[in-house]
Amino acid sequence: MSGSTPADDIPSRRPDSEVEARARNESLGEMFASFSSNLSTLLRQEIQLAKAEATESARQGGRGAGMFAGAAVGALLALIFLSMALMWALGSWMHLGWAAVIVAVVWAVVTAVLVSMGRKQLDDMKGLPRTQETLGEIPPTLNPNKETP
Repeated sequence: MSGSTPADDIPSRRPDSEVEARARNESLGEMFASFSSNLSTLLRQEIQLAKAEATESARQGGRGAGMFAGAAVGALLALIFLSMALMWALGSWMHLGWAAVIVAVVWAVVTAVLVSMGRKQLDDMKGLPRTQETLGEIPPTLNPNKETP
């Protein structure tokens, strides 16, 4: 013999990790309960995070929308005063009433063109074609609106 003992032939065992120890000692039911509990906690935390992020985004979006609304009011006032200036400039060549009518007609034409363009854009709107396509691919058993065969 070369001086080795039977104990030297047994590979040394490292201590079990926490996962290995749980795998040896817990039943499948206990593991599933633990998994289910951890999954529920994770989903709850993800939902809370999503709510917090959505709230912050909505707050920031609200501030931005308010600033756009203020800019729109400013633009409207500028447009009104520019229209009045044009009316007064035309009034130096003609009666002020006719100048006001000319400015009003110009704005009526601009409005009609914008309405026409907006209506065309709305008519060309396609909705949600990709969503409709993917919803059509849902198996009948998962679709709550259809009775399964």
